Amino acid sequence: MASTELNPLYRTLVGFDRIASLMDQAARLDAAPGYPPFNIEQTSEDAFHIELAVAGFSEADLSIEYKQNSLVVSGARRQPETPRNYLHRGIAERSFERRFGLADHVRVAGARLENGLLSIDLIRELPEVLKPRKIEISAGAAKTEPKVVDAANETEAA
Repeated sequence: MASTELNPLYRTLVGFDRIASLMDQAARLDAAPGYPPFNIEQTSEDAFHIELAVAGFSEADLSIEYKQNSLVVSGARRQPETPRNYLHRGIAERSFERRFGLADHVRVAGARLENGLLSIDLIRELPEVLKPRKIEISAGAAKTEPKVVDAANETEAA
């Protein structure tokens, strides 16, 4: 996959550098290997669910960390106490690290391991100031004129 140069975005979009950084980060995340396989589901308008197939991993082998709008799920298998002689080894038990970029105001609500699937629930919680508000319109209110200051004469105009 060819790398995309985002420097033109940094030069022409003022205040949008976070978007360019997110696009750059997403391009790097997409190049990650396909292990372990996962599903991402949107369960409601503000709720999401990630499932990772982590067969053979226990809760002690797995780690989930949230930092800087990034969710990092990693697994480290411990070496077995006794060596095993496999005739065929088709179950991948290697260590992994899987990163997911999260939008602003998305938090991890919980995680559970059941039947070889690690399930992570995410919720988007917008602060009150960002939620839509209904503005009431009043009828017949007195209209007041703002005062305007004339810079040349330093006098007030009505």
